Amino acid sequence: MSRFGTELEVQISSLRRYARALLRDKNDADDLVQESLARALSRADRFKPGTNLRAWLFTIMHNVHVNQVRQKISRPVEVPVEDHEMRLITPARQETSIELRDMSRALAELPEEQRQVLLLVALEGLKYDEVAAALRIPIGTVMSRLSRAREAVRIKLSNEGGVPLRRVK
Repeated sequence: MSRFGTELEVQISSLRRYARALLRDKNDADDLVQESLARALSRADRFKPGTNLRAWLFTIMHNVHVNQVRQKISRPVEVPVEDHEMRLITPARQETSIELRDMSRALAELPEEQRQVLLLVALEGLKYDEVAAALRIPIGTVMSRLSRAREAVRIKLSNEGGVPLRRVK
């Protein structure tokens, strides 16, 4: 396997994790990663050795995702309700399950632009300049979106305006 292929393989788990967090569906996320990797491999000659491969791959994934969203908007897919079966999940711990649910809801309620930036910085550990390059936005916009996203999640998770809950052990 070439050096490019080896370096590309190392990044698959990061791409997959980001895609799953972004799309919240395992199958759609795997399709996004596969399409992104296929595009990266077909355009490997455009990658400049010595530059940031990870940022290049996230840029490709972002562009593929944007194209897919545009296609879904122009041609929505209709799926009969009968095709989906109910799935019961038994959480390991209620408290952890509730915290994860609340975090997932808080992330889902963020605007797409804020969620993308928050996931790339917090989940993937990208630097601000890498996120800016991947999303093709100014670094100031990255910082602004990240700040707004963090504040929105903080407010949502702090239970502001709700009844304070106490722990019962």
